[in-house]
Amino acid sequence: MPIHELAQLTWEEARDLDRARTVVVLPVGAIEAHGPHLPLATDIVIAAAMARAGAGRLAARHPVLILPGVAYTAAGFAAKFHGTLSISGTTVTALIVDLARSLSEQGFRLLAIANAHLDPEHLTALHEAVQLARVERLVPIVFPDLTRRPWGSRLGDEFKSGACHAGQFESSIVLREHPSGVRDKIRRTLPPNPRSLSDAIKTGKRSFEEAGGPRAYFGDPAAATAEEGSKLVDALGGILEEAVMEAIA
Repeated sequence: MPIHELAQLTWEEARDLDRARTVVVLPVGAIEAHGPHLPLATDIVIAAAMARAGAGRLAARHPVLILPGVAYTAAGFAAKFHGTLSISGTTVTALIVDLARSLSEQGFRLLAIANAHLDPEHLTALHEAVQLARVERLVPIVFPDLTRRPWGSRLGDEFKSGACHAGQFESSIVLREHPSGVRDKIRRTLPPNPRSLSDAIKTGKRSFEEAGGPRAYFGDPAAATAEEGSKLVDALGGILEEAVMEAIA
């Protein structure tokens, strides 16, 4: 089955899509601090990779349409770091629901969100969008939340530990997907930061600094490899595929 990128189609080509069978994929990321070694667009890079990998798997059964990614969202934990651009969760929810309305009007089957940005306000906003779309009977929104079971258990030990912001997990994926964006000389010198960001969130911390990440990274970026990044992207694609197929079933 074909994989299309909406931004590259003409309106007539979009009109002629088999919309009733097409799975729409929306990459969602953030512009926020990712240590001294990764670009601010790291979450966008990962979301796009997840979307492509998931689309490649889904295309065995369904046509897939990848939307231009959402690059701005709630990023309060990194708000005090230069370059981070954070908007309200309310705005994020409204944007996703409005997109679902537009896709519904055009007769698409399902909207799947590819996301690896784990700020709690952002995750809440996406879950609220899923619920509002259901209440309004819009196109179903599928959102596999990587912080919930069973998804996170498939992404390696560092991810499961919660010490996984700009660490081995994310650095490996960016090394695979966008190696020129990695400040590798800096990455190789960074000591591990084993503090669990997820544990900090549970105890009420509200910023990377409070959580023990004064340079906006958690985990072990020096241990990252592009080879691991390939495996992680494949795992993310599998998560997206499985979540979509469960929803369709």
